[in-house]
Amino acid sequence: MKIEIWSDFACPFCYLGKRRLELALEDYDKKEDVEISFRSFELDPSAKKKYDESLHELIAGKYGISVEEAKASNSQIISQANEIGLNYNFEDIIPTNTFDAHRLTQYAKTKGKGMELTERIFRAYFEESLNISEHEILSALAEEVGLSKEAAMEVLTSDKYAEEVRQDEKSASRYAVRGVPYFLIDEKYAVSGAQPTETFLQVLRKFG
Repeated sequence: MKIEIWSDFACPFCYLGKRRLELALEDYDKKEDVEISFRSFELDPSAKKKYDESLHELIAGKYGISVEEAKASNSQIISQANEIGLNYNFEDIIPTNTFDAHRLTQYAKTKGKGMELTERIFRAYFEESLNISEHEILSALAEEVGLSKEAAMEVLTSDKYAEEVRQDEKSASRYAVRGVPYFLIDEKYAVSGAQPTETFLQVLRKFG
């Protein structure tokens, strides 16, 4: 079974969905037959690398709500994350552009480290409040998962793997992906959103 997942590193539900799928796989009898690959998707391709506003302030501005309402909404997401062992730190998250992070994970795929780097960048952004557009930080994360820091920096300081990111985004358009996370199973069945672990398990058992 092949599962393709379109996601963005700045999407809290993408990290939630990833972890819930992983928890479902723990109870799936044929998990060794499952092949997972992450596809690039930018929620906001025009995002800046640096903002003066906090994440709460940006969300409030985007949806026309108060900062207090944004914090209340985010606290619900934090509670969901805590239930599955993720420790989101919305107070200190550094909003930024994710394009270079996507390029680097495309490179990591070619070295068999795509899954590891994807997990590491998610954790860096949501739990450790690291700026995942800074090349020094990204290359250090790459080194942590077993990649060459120098090779990672070479990718980041060039335009390498930009086309791979764009191809993933084009493929998302073909499948009418309008929001992430988006899970496509064997190019036939889709699951949209960070569904409950039990839902993922039901899908795995039905199509596996």
